[in-house]
Amino acid sequence: MDAKQAVFDTLEEYARAYCAKDTDGLMNLFVEGESISLIGTGADELCSGRAQIRDVFDRNFAEATASQFEWGWTDISVHGSAATVACSLRIHLNAGGQDLVVPIRWTVSLVDTPQGWKWMHRHASAAASSQKNGGAYPEGEAP
Repeated sequence: MDAKQAVFDTLEEYARAYCAKDTDGLMNLFVEGESISLIGTGADELCSGRAQIRDVFDRNFAEATASQFEWGWTDISVHGSAATVACSLRIHLNAGGQDLVVPIRWTVSLVDTPQGWKWMHRHASAAASSQKNGGAYPEGEAP
């Protein structure tokens, strides 16, 4: 199998596990040990180690149920046994009885292991709503 396809397959595996609220399945995507990290869209979602990352997934699942990941722009770079994914996606979910589509930007860092491609880091962000198209910075408040 092509390395880029194998890396992309981990994204699909993540989406299936996330929609199934399968925390163990999500954690199995990461390399073994504690040297893993995750940055989420929440201000407090700066996580290192398995326990903190598991807690973020469990909190997400308590607040919403995802039904679909819709992949957008995707760039996968493979350099030997390391890979980086940069992509945009839209997560279809229900939170508090309301159907939502949440646009997200992702970066995932992976390493090729004997068990296949495994994640070391995942970063999710939302585009700055205060930044105009074509602008380099969000519009700020005067000091």
